[in-house]
Amino acid sequence: MAQSFDICIRGAGIVGRTLALLLARDRLRVALVAEPAAPTASQDVRAYALNTASRELLESLRSWPEPQHATAVQAMQVWGDKGGEVQFSAEQQSVPALAWIVDVPALEARLFDAVRYQPMIEVVTSPVEAKLTVVCEGKASATRAELGVAFDSMAYHQHAIATRLVCEKPHGGTARQWFAQGEILAFLPMQGDAGNSVAVVWSVQEERAAELLALPPEAFAQALEAASHGTLGSLTLDGPRSAWPLHKAQAARWSGQKEQRSWVLAGDAAHTVHPLAGQGLNLGLGDVAELARILHGRDYWRSVDDSKLLRQYERARKTALLAVGGATDGLQQLFARDDATWQGVRNWGMRGFERSGWVKSWVARQAMGLEG
Repeated sequence: MAQSFDICIRGAGIVGRTLALLLARDRLRVALVAEPAAPTASQDVRAYALNTASRELLESLRSWPEPQHATAVQAMQVWGDKGGEVQFSAEQQSVPALAWIVDVPALEARLFDAVRYQPMIEVVTSPVEAKLTVVCEGKASATRAELGVAFDSMAYHQHAIATRLVCEKPHGGTARQWFAQGEILAFLPMQGDAGNSVAVVWSVQEERAAELLALPPEAFAQALEAASHGTLGSLTLDGPRSAWPLHKAQAARWSGQKEQRSWVLAGDAAHTVHPLAGQGLNLGLGDVAELARILHGRDYWRSVDDSKLLRQYERARKTALLAVGGATDGLQQLFARDDATWQGVRNWGMRGFERSGWVKSWVARQAMGLEG
């Protein structure tokens, strides 16, 4: 007899696997479209900044990585290009950490194992019939295109370059970010409070990205040392470099029906934002947490494909994206301008924000997933 599924999830990345585990916890039969092999980590230099809400969600699924793969951010320092500076600290906010920098391969491995031992989830190699299809395939989703959903995208004409570094000086659990000449450089602390390893995300113009990627490792490390003003001393490249183009994008519809089958979008299949605020994966995990919450609390007579429930999910998550995406895009546009007038305005704004008291605290708590 053929297996009957409540939900088919297309896309088995972090967002898709997290959703599968959440739904299985409610005794829903889930088909997860994925490759059966475990993820490989040999060349993966990605790291994500996860907030408190994301950590609590993953901990509830017993999928939070070991401490050596999830470094607490105790402080954050942000510098502008004309003396502007903003600082945040966990102590000031009375929280254990502002965020955690999580090694992507380690998180993927934990989720892979959790799915493997969950009997309500069946990993399949191609889509199957189900009451509801959830699309978590990422920004290049083929299923979204098949559904005929427009994906409105605005190119930033920048590439993000990611790699890992070993630093002469320990990072001290501090995340650092520099805005200068239209570029954004972030050093994210790795390997614990006393570590001297950082994950790098460097957003630069397209033509400059090609030049930087062509540099020998030593010259690239020297370019990073100059861009970071030698804050962590001499730097050594500790992994390959990867790069991808940056866009702001949003699907026109996040839920609907096709051929009498209901579907919803989640994660990067629904939206992408600039990485400068480190909120991309937090938004995706927020999507699946909200969808699982709505399905969990539905009336007993409503099915998981009930259009009212799916529209409720879409409204809630579009509202959440409006605040985060708007703020992120505004910051990118502001710091992308090179002329002296805008430099003065934004650095004046940074100094004012640093002294703003409760406004600064509210923004910090929003980013940590502790408000709204």
